[in-house]
Amino acid sequence: MAVHFVGFRDSAQFQRAVAVFGQPDFVHRRWDVRAKQEIVGSDVAVFATGAVTDRASHPSFDDSTCF
Repeated sequence: MAVHFVGFRDSAQFQRAVAVFGQPDFVHRRWDVRAKQEIVGSDVAVFATGAVTDRASHPSFDDSTCF
């Protein structure tokens, strides 16, 4: 099981999510096709806004360039 944080822009909001769910395994800047494909099985997706049932945007954003 992996924890994914999606769409967090505010550090205070991010820290509140960490307090509840622990440190995320993955951070996705936005809900896009790539993020949707990476969330599988028993993974937990924590959204700043929206939900896993929302339409994923295209094209995908390369989150790995932010680290």
